[in-house]
Amino acid sequence: MQDFLTQFLEGHYVEFMAFSVVAYFFLWILKKILIVSLKRLSLRTTSYIDDLVVETLCCTRQYFMVALSLFLGSTILVLSARSENYINKVMMIVGAFQVITWGKSFINGWIKLTLRKRNYDPSTKMSLDFVGILAKFGFISIVILFMLNNMGVNVTTFITGLGIGGVAIALATQKILGDLFSSLSIVMDKPFVVGDPINVAPDISGSIEQVGLKTTRIKSLTGEQIIISNSDLLASRIRNYKRMGDRRVAFFLGVSYSSPREKLQILPKLFEDLITSYEYTRFDRVHLTRFGPSSLDFEIIYFMTNPDYLLYANTHQSILYGILEILEKHEIEIAYPTQKLLIEK
Repeated sequence: MQDFLTQFLEGHYVEFMAFSVVAYFFLWILKKILIVSLKRLSLRTTSYIDDLVVETLCCTRQYFMVALSLFLGSTILVLSARSENYINKVMMIVGAFQVITWGKSFINGWIKLTLRKRNYDPSTKMSLDFVGILAKFGFISIVILFMLNNMGVNVTTFITGLGIGGVAIALATQKILGDLFSSLSIVMDKPFVVGDPINVAPDISGSIEQVGLKTTRIKSLTGEQIIISNSDLLASRIRNYKRMGDRRVAFFLGVSYSSPREKLQILPKLFEDLITSYEYTRFDRVHLTRFGPSSLDFEIIYFMTNPDYLLYANTHQSILYGILEILEKHEIEIAYPTQKLLIEK
């Protein structure tokens, strides 16, 4: 460093400063040209990679450009090996800070674009924030280790210690890490999202309120909040009713054995006309399926083309009322459990 100051004071400062200023303006112009060109390119493409590159380049700091210009200017000076080594280390530290800034900007941009594609889902944001923290930590660690290694520091022992410590932490927090990675699996695979009505075997039913890093909160049908760990949730059988295209409705109707056969034969057609008269129903079939212990049993099956549960409940109730009306009109009784006792003298 003393050689650098000596040559600077002895008259080489003019060449040094001139070269550094020219290098700075060259880097500044190059940055502007790259950003403008990539912005124009991004407008013509649907890929978001070029948008991330533009956002990353915009994070090129002035201190890095100044330091790089001075470093290039120092190449015209005749310096000792010690001074060159000192300048190289300073430039390496400045460059490491700039690379870290680029990496953080790229990760933040990726998170922002992913959230935009997923309509800013709250559970996705929480999990992506966690992924961003892990990615930034890993990236910063790699850059620092690379910088220290190039500066002559022996990082082998440090890496070994980190590996042993990481294994110990992973074993100690195995359950927590399992829930964290289950949270990431929920975000990426999306078996459900916030607001979806689900059923978790064997007896949990409700709608998703929040997907956290460790637990998922479910608003049950009876009103209370159920909190279940993400790993236990994914290990269960989940029924997502929101993604149900058609709702199949099947039920039995038992009529009395004393009903006239000619009236029984017209019931399937009457039930079909009743069901098809509703807007969101699709008739499937009606059949006399069995001779029950005390009734003749009809099996009635139809589909609701709208998965909304309240609409299904109202429609099914109206269909049942309509069936009662048909049975009353044709004087057919609904069967109820009866037994006949035959007494022999």
